[in-house]
Amino acid sequence: MADSTPESSTQSIKRPRWCLSSMRRKVWIGSAVVVLISAIGLALSWFNPRIQAPLRPGLDFTGGTQIQLERQCGDRCADLKAIQVANQIQQLALPKEEGEPLPNLSSPRVQLLDGGQSLLLRLPTLSAAHGQAVIEAVGPVAGPFVAGGQSVETIGPSLGGQLLRSSLISLLVAFSGIALYITIRYDRRYALLALVALAHDILIVCGVFAWLGLLARLEVNSLFAVALLTIAGYSVNDTVVVFDRIRERSRESTDLSLSLQVDLAVSATLTRTLYTSGTTLMPLLALIFFGGSTLFWFAIALALGVVVGSWSSIALAPSLLTLWDRSGE
Repeated sequence: MADSTPESSTQSIKRPRWCLSSMRRKVWIGSAVVVLISAIGLALSWFNPRIQAPLRPGLDFTGGTQIQLERQCGDRCADLKAIQVANQIQQLALPKEEGEPLPNLSSPRVQLLDGGQSLLLRLPTLSAAHGQAVIEAVGPVAGPFVAGGQSVETIGPSLGGQLLRSSLISLLVAFSGIALYITIRYDRRYALLALVALAHDILIVCGVFAWLGLLARLEVNSLFAVALLTIAGYSVNDTVVVFDRIRERSRESTDLSLSLQVDLAVSATLTRTLYTSGTTLMPLLALIFFGGSTLFWFAIALALGVVVGSWSSIALAPSLLTLWDRSGE
């Protein structure tokens, strides 16, 4: 009758392919280091006098005028540096308009896109006449430009502030809804760890873009808010799948320790998670390499979120669950 004991049934269980519980401290240290670096980037961005926010806000949130010009390059574009265009704009004397103060052009933001074929200018809010004056001023340095290849977009400060508030509200509502769902769907342990994984993913993505804002002057726009919402949904979905498998395993094998149940569940879902993440990354990589400048950083944020979300779903959240293991493993 000795073969029917819990010890013998445990021995009959197939060894998990990935013993997560044995390397959980390495998982925690790795995630903690990346989260700390991200938090430092957000803090430095917040205390930077030129940014004064966790992320460098773009035109969508601050308001202003964005001018994009297509250069006539032929076989090859003439060499051009952003500082040359910026100096040309700073020296420009704008025509005065009655009743309107002159915009300050002392800090124009200039970006070269598509190997120098496109020129992107971000400036304070300009009138139509002032915008035309800027285009004419940069012509001798960056021109000639393609006829009809210019795009001028102006967003007022009030509209920019409204977009920022709407983005923050949408993020808050989405995260609150996710928290409510997983609290109802699972017990408190699972809900807490799913929220920890979600916060981990969002913080790392924001931290990477905070460092890019500090080092490369990268600005975030409304598309970045959309990316964060998408990452939140993806992260929670992945975590829920793993937790579902752990719960099924705990019902089937009540004699097993929680750590072993987690190892078996993660091993069972590992291939599925990797395949799902890989197929999700394929179209994102296509957007990164072939989607053009408009969707480039949007795709980068999504791709980063998929990678970090997969890590938190199959490594961080399940390993934290083993803290409730009372078997001493």
